[in-house]
Amino acid sequence: MTGTANDPVDVLIIGGGASGAAVAWSLADTRMRILCLEQGDWVKPTEFPTTGRDWEARQYGDFSVSPNRRGLPEDYPINEDESPIKIANFNGVGGGTILYAGHFPRLHPSDFRVRSLDGVADDWPISYETLEPYYAQNDEMTGVAGLEGDPAYPPKSVQMPPLPLGRTGAMLGGAMNTLGWHWWPSDAAINTQTYDDRAPCINLGHCLHGCAQGAKSSTDGSYWPKAIRARVELRTRCRVRRIETDSDRMATGAHYVDPDGVERFQPAAIVIVACNGVGTPRLLLNSASEQFPEGLANSSGLVGKNLMFHPYGQIRGYFDRKLDAYRGPRIGAWSMEFYETDASRGFVRGYCYQFSRGLGPVSTATAGMADGLIPWGEGHHAGFRRLFEHSAGMVSICEDLPEEINRVTLDPQLTDSDGIPAPKITYRLGENSQKMLDHSIARATEILKTAGAREITVKSPMPSAGWHLLGTARMGLDPQRSVVNDWGRSHDVRNLFIVDGSVFVTAGGVNPTSTIQAIALYVADQIKARLHNLFD
Repeated sequence: MTGTANDPVDVLIIGGGASGAAVAWSLADTRMRILCLEQGDWVKPTEFPTTGRDWEARQYGDFSVSPNRRGLPEDYPINEDESPIKIANFNGVGGGTILYAGHFPRLHPSDFRVRSLDGVADDWPISYETLEPYYAQNDEMTGVAGLEGDPAYPPKSVQMPPLPLGRTGAMLGGAMNTLGWHWWPSDAAINTQTYDDRAPCINLGHCLHGCAQGAKSSTDGSYWPKAIRARVELRTRCRVRRIETDSDRMATGAHYVDPDGVERFQPAAIVIVACNGVGTPRLLLNSASEQFPEGLANSSGLVGKNLMFHPYGQIRGYFDRKLDAYRGPRIGAWSMEFYETDASRGFVRGYCYQFSRGLGPVSTATAGMADGLIPWGEGHHAGFRRLFEHSAGMVSICEDLPEEINRVTLDPQLTDSDGIPAPKITYRLGENSQKMLDHSIARATEILKTAGAREITVKSPMPSAGWHLLGTARMGLDPQRSVVNDWGRSHDVRNLFIVDGSVFVTAGGVNPTSTIQAIALYVADQIKARLHNLFD
């Protein structure tokens, strides 16, 4: 069904999250006609859980990280039965940045040279140095709070002073000092002072459920207002069904369902996909045609393959002293002590730690009962009082190596509300990742005991921590071993670009949003520099 055709645009961007917003803003200075289709909607700050006392309850409902639990009209279901790690995403203007913690590390230089350094996976076709100016540009647009001089990174600047460490950060930092291990106040996309007309953090501690204060830099409040002022058009509640191509193997636009349920066709000269590491392969596979029977841009057979999460280990300790509870940003410091390869550990690559504060009252109660630390009946309230405001923890973010067995395919039965086939996740934890997780749990236990923890609980891997969706349309120079080239253009379709986390070659061991946006800005710059021969 072709549907009603709209007026053509120069650039069609599919997805209004972290990468879609960044590429839209950057391309706006070309004065091309740019349109972004986003399947979700704007989220009003007044509707964030942050504004009400039921904020913890809503994290299990309409603001859950799981689209399967939320079940909103703009969500699509995901078959994740064959994965121990469940998908976490958000559909709407700002995408996953609405619900992220604002933790904002960069990949390390070594992450781009894994094959050369460690003999596994593949090297990226670009380097840290390639992305460095775009990291800096993204930091400026986002607003990053941090402390310069971290020896784990090449020199880099920040825009604001770091988040306060609080009692939790000071305690865990002191334990790290005792052990002689690296730690540093973390880079955070959270204002510690007024920045870009956005207010500073007031330590509500509800960062994962949208920031009504506007202190957490999600792209609905940073990139999108500037892009729209520069005449980028953003249409919400528009779900793209498939990308169309012609006999010359060029993308001609996309079929989508508008807010009224009407099927439309949007013609475009350039198509940019920014739908994340699950949504992008889903769209490409759903765009199969006579010219592309295995899925659009899939001559390599790698669309959907090499899915990488970051397996998370969660280690929480309970202390006699009173700590910060949930008050303040969730994460204030990191450690890169175990980030680079050390062969004596029995695995390659490594992980970072994020220090984390305590839990709210509801989460304290549910976690305490699940972990057997709060009894039912007699002693229940006393058990709760022993835990609430007395916990602190760490999460280890472990590098996941690419394996083709870990993949996104189309489910043969499950569809979204518009009848579009839904994604199916097939994932298993690799041996290297498991060894890394075990090592991280052992070292974190040592840290928490050094800090004085009386009880320690562990979740490894965290089951609902599939926040980072990477690698399913990887970047590379060889068309037989990658989906896009070294500047994000499809090897198969000369006017099709991908700018989200699916282009990652390796995952690193840190949160990827900063790198995803730096890549989007880099690809936009490459498009602008090559406009005269973009399709050659």
